[in-house]
Amino acid sequence: MGKAQRKEMAETVSYEEQRRRQVEANKRKLEELQLHHLSAALREAAAKPSPAKKRKARPPRDAAVEPLRRSGRVANLPEKPKYREEVLDFGRKVRSSRTFRSWRKDLVDRVYATDEERSHAITKAEELVDELGSRFPIFLKPMTQSHVTGGFWLGLPTPFCRKYLPKRDETITLKDEEDDEFDTLYLNRKMGLSAGWRGFAIDHKLVDGDCLVFQLIERTKFKVYIKRASSYHEDEE
Repeated sequence: MGKAQRKEMAETVSYEEQRRRQVEANKRKLEELQLHHLSAALREAAAKPSPAKKRKARPPRDAAVEPLRRSGRVANLPEKPKYREEVLDFGRKVRSSRTFRSWRKDLVDRVYATDEERSHAITKAEELVDELGSRFPIFLKPMTQSHVTGGFWLGLPTPFCRKYLPKRDETITLKDEEDDEFDTLYLNRKMGLSAGWRGFAIDHKLVDGDCLVFQLIERTKFKVYIKRASSYHEDEE
């Protein structure tokens, strides 16, 4: 390699080294400049107070409340009614005010059936069930004191309820042998008749020992037949 070539290479290396140093110096200046601006921005943000939130002034409690504005198109219309879901409290309607006097009268007038009277009524009900056949679902229910006095609650057979009766509380109609109808409230969870049953029991003068045959003639309607415990003495004569 000649002297001229070595000189040229030395100059080239020197130039590249200077260029590299200049680039690094520029990078350092740029970084210092960016850090300077960032630091200044942070100091300015910290020194600047945050704006206070404006609170709405509340009207005094005794101030008159202005009516809501309504457009002229609807201003003369009556106020829109407020609708809410209401469940008909059938039980409350049917259970009229029952006084303490009437409750005591129930206890005083209680009739207690003998075993013979009770058995006789059940036998008559079973014979009726055989006569009616299996066209409609059917069951019989002997009456006790809790059914016809005091609480007036009538529990129904659980298997029958699960198979044939509604899966929710619903009005069930009882149709007697004279085709008179009485609405009662069926309670699904308790599987029995509550409100309305008292009126049916009192109207038909049901007593302890009587036996009823319930024939489901419609989804929520029973045909009810009554076999009296007192008929035991009539048949004996």
